[in-house]
Amino acid sequence: MTSSTKLTRSLVDTAMGRTPADLVIRGGKWVCVQSGEIIPNTDIAIVDGHIAYVGPDAGHAIGKKTKVIQAAGRFLVPGLIDAHMHVESGMVTVTEFVRAVAVRGTTGMFIDPHEIANIFGLKGVKLMVDEAQKQPIHVWVQMPSCVPSAPGLETPGSSIGVKEVAEAMKWKGIIGLGEMMNFPGVFMGDKKMLDEMSVTYAAGKTIGGHYASPDLGLPFHGYVAGGAEDDHEGTRAEDAIARVRQGMKAVLRYGSAWHDVENQVKAITEGKLDSRRFLLCTDDSHAETLTSEGHMDRVLRHAISEGLSPMTAIQMMTINSAEHFGLSKEMGMIAPGRWADVLLVDDLMNFKADLVIAKGQIIAENGEWQVKLPVVKYPKWVTKSIHLKRNLKAKDFVLRTRAANGSEVEAHVIGVIENQAPTRHLRIKVKAENGEVKADIKRDLAKVALVERHRATGRVTIGLVSGFELTRKCALGSTVAHDSHHMIVVGTDEECMAIAANELAKCGGGQIVVLDGKVVGLVDLQIAGLMSNERADLVAKKADTVLEGFKLCGCELNNPNIQLSFLGLVVIPELRISDKGLVDVTQFGFISVLDD
Repeated sequence: MTSSTKLTRSLVDTAMGRTPADLVIRGGKWVCVQSGEIIPNTDIAIVDGHIAYVGPDAGHAIGKKTKVIQAAGRFLVPGLIDAHMHVESGMVTVTEFVRAVAVRGTTGMFIDPHEIANIFGLKGVKLMVDEAQKQPIHVWVQMPSCVPSAPGLETPGSSIGVKEVAEAMKWKGIIGLGEMMNFPGVFMGDKKMLDEMSVTYAAGKTIGGHYASPDLGLPFHGYVAGGAEDDHEGTRAEDAIARVRQGMKAVLRYGSAWHDVENQVKAITEGKLDSRRFLLCTDDSHAETLTSEGHMDRVLRHAISEGLSPMTAIQMMTINSAEHFGLSKEMGMIAPGRWADVLLVDDLMNFKADLVIAKGQIIAENGEWQVKLPVVKYPKWVTKSIHLKRNLKAKDFVLRTRAANGSEVEAHVIGVIENQAPTRHLRIKVKAENGEVKADIKRDLAKVALVERHRATGRVTIGLVSGFELTRKCALGSTVAHDSHHMIVVGTDEECMAIAANELAKCGGGQIVVLDGKVVGLVDLQIAGLMSNERADLVAKKADTVLEGFKLCGCELNNPNIQLSFLGLVVIPELRISDKGLVDVTQFGFISVLDD
């Protein structure tokens, strides 16, 4: 008898009362996402981790050893699912991310380990897949598609191609292809991009999208024709509408820094589009957000506040996501045959999970873990990832110009947009002073440096950035620097910038704030320079010193450390910096920082 046949027999026998259930929940209000109803006086019988019976009375399935839970009129909600996210953005490992979010009701995550892939390639992805398989909740992995994200515009620590994608599609735990960020490559017919998508399609798995452009003309249509099945990069209602009409799923994100639900949800609330074509995700959630505000429960509360009914919002993070990834036979609803992922919740409008059941076992109650999480040991190669050619000095952060002393020159400046991933391409007149251009606090003009950290080339690229509103002599540094994850340093003082870079190298990576020559904030991230294996709440406390450091420097942006980490993301318009130079993403080419 196969394991599948054995499970089927067990489910049937329990449903019929011939064999007792392992667990029975009595007297709850069934949030039936498959029919859109809330059904009172419902019992659930669970055996072998799966749901065997859902109905008015499961007394027939109760035996001497059956554990019985009294729902006492609370709502029975399917476990919440994050349709797209990056564990690395939480600055913790897969295990510690699960520790932080599962107690709040997240029982399924579709993760894209794109960040570690840019540093260690396929072996980095395998590390994440193996850890994901050990979790008490469902953690599915999307194979990173664009490593590097924009070939020729940046130098990653490793690379992934069609061969690696084809290999990964055979692995247990790989659910599909991660966000296809090289959208120009797709609509221009780049062979590598199209082949990666074809390999995924042939494997019968989902192709993730990432069309980060407001242009909904022919390039958008060409991108959709390439096979991307979802997209989380929309920011406007018309973006969501266009994606859904073209057969994609619109994935609305509400993470720490990206707040894209408010505008796009109007496609449902005002445009009256069918909500079953919409999903919800976090994409990037900081450790502090996870521990103080929540994860998918936070997204749910926000979506309801923006006008969605609780049922619709819950559908968008349960059944919709499961169906999209071809997993509705396994998860996404409370129904026979599915994994028993059930939340007991007192109030849907102010959502908080009192009890979390995942894969049929009680994993958390009142925010406290009830089971042990796996202990994972990490190889040395993953904790030694910062490679600088030498200690850096203040002179390495000088922005040199050929312009005559005292003359003005036009600078191409990266303009930060609060709470959004895109940047603005600003053109600002700056003054040449003895062969260099300095930061200007009064004009909100700081320096940005990208320090190559994978191959110890010693290369440091210097540019200018506006939007952090720094008012002190300071520097902000991060080895979390999407997508190639070199070292990014923003500052108003070259000496502080050098201190920040050297201290990050010394501690194995992380994020840092240096004020008046002293370190005032630091979170060390020794795993690939991206993650810590400490608990999320401890990492959040360290990360909070960084956020407080930003404020001491005058920066009041929401989650500025995430904005900092995206300055090198050369696939999202308009202007970015890479180890090869300043990148105009609207033209996908290099431009000079100074027109001198």
